[in-house]
Amino acid sequence: MRILVVNAGSSSLKLRLLDGADVLTAEDLPATDDPEPGLARFLDGAPQPDAAGHRVVHGGPEFRESVLVDADVAGRLEALSDLAPLHNPPALAAIAALRRLRPEVPAVACFDTAFHATLPEAAGIYPVPWAWTERWGVRRYGFHGLSHAWASRRAAELVERPPGELRLVSCHLGAGASLAAVAGGRSVDTTMGFTPLEGLMMATRSGTVDPGLVLWLQRDRGLAAGDVEQALDRQSGLLGVSGVSADMREVERAAGSGNRRAALAIDLTTTACGPASPPWPPPWAASTPSCSRGAWASTLRPCGRRPASPSASWVSISTGRGTRLSPTTTPTCPPGGRGRGRSSCTPARISRSPAR
Repeated sequence: MRILVVNAGSSSLKLRLLDGADVLTAEDLPATDDPEPGLARFLDGAPQPDAAGHRVVHGGPEFRESVLVDADVAGRLEALSDLAPLHNPPALAAIAALRRLRPEVPAVACFDTAFHATLPEAAGIYPVPWAWTERWGVRRYGFHGLSHAWASRRAAELVERPPGELRLVSCHLGAGASLAAVAGGRSVDTTMGFTPLEGLMMATRSGTVDPGLVLWLQRDRGLAAGDVEQALDRQSGLLGVSGVSADMREVERAAGSGNRRAALAIDLTTTACGPASPPWPPPWAASTPSCSRGAWASTLRPCGRRPASPSASWVSISTGRGTRLSPTTTPTCPPGGRGRGRSSCTPARISRSPAR
């Protein structure tokens, strides 16, 4: 069965035609407002798919598992666009484009939030008025779930342990970035929250900032809610701090040429500590594997806290293209030692770092 995989992200449109484990055709395109021309060219040069799977970032409280897309589902997904304005609209545009180009091909929406549907209440509920939680579904949804789910399964293969026995920290590091704590193959905590804006600093997103700052900008500086959203979603993060680019490669070149703000931006992303980074793995006993994938992972090494037990150790695993996670010391802040090496799933690179 040939499956077309459509990943319409915040910075790219990734297309893969799969036949079982074989990749028949692959293409990465820049994100555009209209994905139809690029999708049409891809389809014209590829065998006819039997079905399509679309990555959709936010499923809200309603969509907790993959669903076949029809007109009714598409309309209900459209209503969630304001929860992920960088991500859901491109995904819906790709779904609509494929339905126009190949109406006979069934489309399935696969949600990044679905993997985090297993979050315990203590991790998923915000300490806000309970009426917000009940009436509006205000809670932590978490994102990059498709990536974290795959990385956790792949990590279990590489360390040759059953997923049900494994506790690990999965790191998705790219234009969007998040960490997830995975126990027994299930997500139990994550850095992103109600929207993909919370958590780590990203390419154009700020990550977690003081909510009081947002209120101050609106109340005392007169910024409209839309202006604040635009700034935090599209003008912050790596781009906002460096003033150079949202592309890590360009920022690295600028930093190498002596650009102080570019160097600061890299320091902020590599540190990845503070309120945005969860207190893992101290609650996680003796040995916690950490696996990473994404475009930034060759540059960044997320910084965890010191393991709680003197006998604890970290296991860092490279699980995907462009990944690098091989600390030589206990990963306490600041991490240092940024590398530019590339690695792949085979062979895996695994390093163990004894606590000090």
